[in-house]
Amino acid sequence: MKALFVAGTGTDLGKTHVACALLRAARARGARVDAFKPVVSGFDPRAPEASDPARLAAAIGRPDAWAEVSPRRYAAPLAPNLAAQMEGETLAIDDLVADSRTWLAARDVDLVLVEGAGGVMSPLTDDATNLDLMIALDLPVLLVAGSYLGTVSHVLTALEALRARALAVAAIVVSESLDAPDLNQTMEMLKRFERRAPIVVAPRETAWNAEPLADLVLA
Repeated sequence: MKALFVAGTGTDLGKTHVACALLRAARARGARVDAFKPVVSGFDPRAPEASDPARLAAAIGRPDAWAEVSPRRYAAPLAPNLAAQMEGETLAIDDLVADSRTWLAARDVDLVLVEGAGGVMSPLTDDATNLDLMIALDLPVLLVAGSYLGTVSHVLTALEALRARALAVAAIVVSESLDAPDLNQTMEMLKRFERRAPIVVAPRETAWNAEPLADLVLA
């Protein structure tokens, strides 16, 4: 089973867009897939179909499974620890790690994706970040970045943090930012400084063909 942790260099850069496209591309070639987002904030229970968990559930072919995709859901559009506190709960990294390990151990598919919340160093709990969860799970990382001015710096900084903890980077996906510099120009500039991990471009189109990314992941 191939397993990846989908991380971002920041927030709202297209992690779920990329994850869903990869899951659909893998399914199109006959692979069995599954997805898990240990915690999500900004979740509106009155409109679950608009949430990231619902998008991931649809991408794995089980549109009603959004509650299984994300078992810890909070309404406030804040960092998960703050959103949880507003609902009288306290998030602990040990619980998020345990949730993820239990879920991973129960999978019997070809490809699984675990998606973080926010950027590599975004807080998940009062004393832990996404990076701490990634270190505990020790999965290869699919790093998603934007294409805005400053992307190269943010990608290189994230790579330094990941590699300093001996985390493997499976690929980097440059997800097109709205009203930002040319997507391919950003990718070409990034290639000048990052030569170890493959780099894939992800346009914002809903029907983006993620075949090149699926080729890398499923090889």
